[in-house]
Parts: sequence; C-alpha cells; structure tokens
Amino acid sequence: MTTATATQTSERRRVRVWFGEHVIADYNAEPALAERYAHAMSRRFAGLKVTNDPMPIVDRLPDPLPGERMWDVAPR
Repeated sequence: MTTATATQTSERRRVRVWFGEHVIADYNAEPALAERYAHAMSRRFAGLKVTNDPMPIVDRLPDPLPGERMWDVAPR
C-alpha cells in the first residue's frame, strides 16, 4: 500500500448496518456506491440504523501478515 492508496482511502465512505450495538454489515466504497448501498440496506433492514460515514484517515499502514505457516498439514 502506498501513500497514494492511503490518500484514496480517506475519500471512501463506510456504510454499516447496526442491530443495537452490533454491526451486522460493513461496506466500504466510493461515495456514490456507498450512498446506493446505504439506501438499499435501509429498505432491506427497515427499522435498523444504517450509517454512512467517511473512512477514517489512517496514519500508518497496517501490519503485514505473518510469514510463518499457520498449520503443519500440507494440502493434498
């Protein structure tokens, strides 16, 4: 991930569907797609809270995935 990618991420929107305090759906997209998704989820989950917020700006890149094997059994 480069600095340009991190900058693009801040322009994206995060749509979440809430069941009380629990998130049951989480979607990230450009503003137009996020608005469309939020509208669709509002119709599908009538009565549940649907939020459409800007993505937070991340100061640092995420940690890389571990390089070690997660299990000892090889696939067949």
